[in-house]
Amino acid sequence: MLGKLFITFAKIGAFTFGGGWAMISIIEREVVDKHQWLRRDEFLDLLAVAQSLPGILAVNISVVVGDKLRGLKGAIAASAGTITPCFLIILAIAMFLTPETITSNPTLTAIFKGIRPAVVALIVAPVITTARSAGIGWKTAWIPAAVALLIWSKLPVVSNPILYIALGGVAGWYFTARSIKKINKS
Repeated sequence: MLGKLFITFAKIGAFTFGGGWAMISIIEREVVDKHQWLRRDEFLDLLAVAQSLPGILAVNISVVVGDKLRGLKGAIAASAGTITPCFLIILAIAMFLTPETITSNPTLTAIFKGIRPAVVALIVAPVITTARSAGIGWKTAWIPAAVALLIWSKLPVVSNPILYIALGGVAGWYFTARSIKKINKS
């Protein structure tokens, strides 16, 4: 199992451009759909934990998935799988390419321009999947849209994401407590 964790996350790390969010849908497909190591709701819970941890999202999600499956050894195997290909690719780039080489080479410039739209799609896909799994529909889609616009606005008072995390937690607690009271009264 540790070897499978390492290889699965190494493949994901080697072939995903765009960072952690671009990896989420691929990790979900591998962990939930292909290997069936976790249920979708478990994966979403672990994703929430990974997002709340400091550090790189791709490494955080590999750590929490590995830990859930095989404890500390699983966390080490999965995170090593995620980190190793990236490290080797960056090492090769640093050894053979300079920033000037990349920007002055029309072929490399064209390749990176071609990758950009794919990276955007890889980032948008898990957002949509996560929204569906979290129960966000047309009636509630205004909430994340409004929060995103407020954060994007760069206004000092309302552009702090921590504010919305705290407000979301309080709102979730309030509505859950209210639902429980209604159930207990019935």
